[in-house]
Amino acid sequence: MTPSATPAYRRLSVEERRSQLLDAALGLFAHRAPEDVSLDDVAEAAGVSRPLVYRYFPGGKQQLYEAALRSAAEELQQCFDEAREGPLLPRLSRALDRYLAFVDQHDAGFSALLQGGSVVETSRTTAIVDGVRRSAAEHIYQHLGITGAGPRLRMTVRMWITAVEAASLIWLDEDKQPPAGELRDWLVDQFVAVLTVTAARDPQTAALVGALAEDGRD
Repeated sequence: MTPSATPAYRRLSVEERRSQLLDAALGLFAHRAPEDVSLDDVAEAAGVSRPLVYRYFPGGKQQLYEAALRSAAEELQQCFDEAREGPLLPRLSRALDRYLAFVDQHDAGFSALLQGGSVVETSRTTAIVDGVRRSAAEHIYQHLGITGAGPRLRMTVRMWITAVEAASLIWLDEDKQPPAGELRDWLVDQFVAVLTVTAARDPQTAALVGALAEDGRD
């Protein structure tokens, strides 16, 4: 009997191994709350030993979680990357499509991330999440063509970002209903609505709403 061939073992570089461990951790955090994931779980998912996980993340689970969170945050920030070409609202719709796809793929992990209260939550993890929010706001200002947003406009944009996060969490609780496309359109309509309300009290926002109306007629 001829022995079955065994795949050749390939030693991974430091960066490749670290990336492998982070991918395994992100896959687990996507479906479980952070406190429900152990280093043994990560080692098993990556097909490596527990000591190897510790070699790359000597700070243990907390260090691994923060590294995975940074990786997820970078991926989430990329959702907002959109060429500043064409009408504004279709650009916003495309960014929301990518954002909701991220929420859909990361499910329980997204909920744990935004709802807080995790035993592994620290000031550093909170700062990572806040960084995503700030990045989203900056992208919106850039697409609006604003270099010096006033306090009312800043508050309006930040309130809308908070509403998007809350709607995403409720959407997960409601078994992802309504369909993502309907949720996206509703969130875009909300964006226009909150800008319109603020425009009644803020000349800067009023000018933006007027520009949006002209944009929609082009």
